[in-house]
Amino acid sequence: MPSVLIVDDEPNIRRMIGALLGAEGYDVRDAADGASALALTDATEPDVALVDLMMPGDLDGLGLLAKLRERRPDLPVVMMSGRAALTDAVRATKLGAFTFLEKPLTPEGVLLALASAFELRQARRAAQALRDDLGISGEMIGDSPVLRDVRALIARVGPTDARVLITGESGTGKELVAAALHLASARRERPFVRVNCAAIPRDLVESEMFGHERGAFTGAIDRRIGRFELAHTGTLFLDEVGDLHAEAQAKLLRAIEAHEIERVGGGKPIKIDVRILAATNKDLTRAVADGSFREDLFFRLNVIPMTLPPLRDRPGDLPALVQHFANRHRTRTGQPLVRWTSAAIVALSLYRWPGNVRELANVVERLAILHAGGEIGRNEVSEVLPGSGERAAADVVRAATTSTPLSEALDAYERQLIAAALAESEGNVAEAARRLQTDRPNLYRRMRRLGLASDHSAI
Repeated sequence: MPSVLIVDDEPNIRRMIGALLGAEGYDVRDAADGASALALTDATEPDVALVDLMMPGDLDGLGLLAKLRERRPDLPVVMMSGRAALTDAVRATKLGAFTFLEKPLTPEGVLLALASAFELRQARRAAQALRDDLGISGEMIGDSPVLRDVRALIARVGPTDARVLITGESGTGKELVAAALHLASARRERPFVRVNCAAIPRDLVESEMFGHERGAFTGAIDRRIGRFELAHTGTLFLDEVGDLHAEAQAKLLRAIEAHEIERVGGGKPIKIDVRILAATNKDLTRAVADGSFREDLFFRLNVIPMTLPPLRDRPGDLPALVQHFANRHRTRTGQPLVRWTSAAIVALSLYRWPGNVRELANVVERLAILHAGGEIGRNEVSEVLPGSGERAAADVVRAATTSTPLSEALDAYERQLIAAALAESEGNVAEAARRLQTDRPNLYRRMRRLGLASDHSAI
């Protein structure tokens, strides 16, 4: 049920509004001054606040509004007063008040204002959830050396307008890095528009990118604004840019060079100001060599190259990623958390994760659903990743027969041996050391060097 915080120094006002809202199904809390309201906000996290403008004490209505906007920027605040001047209403609006109600209040006015404010609250929550799903939060989980290098590059490149070409296997988080670059830039408050180049039908690429005028072609019954215009003053993320066909590549190149576009069926150039970020899981250098990707476009996009590591190259991040995805699933569904034993984490680390972080997220969600409130161990992991150990060992053998450097191949093989021993020992490091015929301190040193979790308690 929606929760409302009523802040007014007059007890009768709090009592009357509280009775009205309680009868409408609201969960009501009230406070007589700004300081109490702040404490109650931190404790109860209301959906909407109804605040009187004139209150005694160090924190009046406008002061409380400013504090709430600082601490809870997503909380809609409805201001009310019987003696407010127009300047007070203007100040409240500038400070971020949702609306302003004049006393004496009417039941209809209060209910309408709160219903609208609650709809805004829900919309903000939905938008944040969507941003999280799309990776627009820019949050990268893990502290492995390779991920620290990625973060450092984002910190250097993000504040600039330089074009960045993000490469890496499918599922490594290219969208997340693009979002982090956007959030690190001066354009962070402007639009972040994503285009999946691989998903656009060949004959609709131009319309999707640049828009079209009404009647430009059969089926164009209304004007359409393209992604370039939608991203004006912000960031345009071209995902799977390597899948664009030759004609689309030429038009994209022209738009980048001229800083303008034309809608299909329109004869007027439109100036655009966008930062271009691109991503692909293809080898564009090879695509340029075989003629399937334009060399000049490649050079325009590849001002700053950024390559993302696969999950198998950052095994030390796996425990934190598991916990993150488990918490996210609980937030979305309300299901109780599962307990992840170290044996489960070790079993997960045996797998090579061809789908990378995206595949791990799906597996964690599957296990969290199947064993809600329970404990995840080695057997539960084996149910959803059958034969993961055998596949991992086979991958190591194949890696040793390729051009992989000897040190990397040996590290991979050692990692699998230790992980297998830990799994067989249900996470007991001493028992794993005995199986490997080494001492425990030496095993701990090797585990730290290889990025294997050494915590043998449940997550």
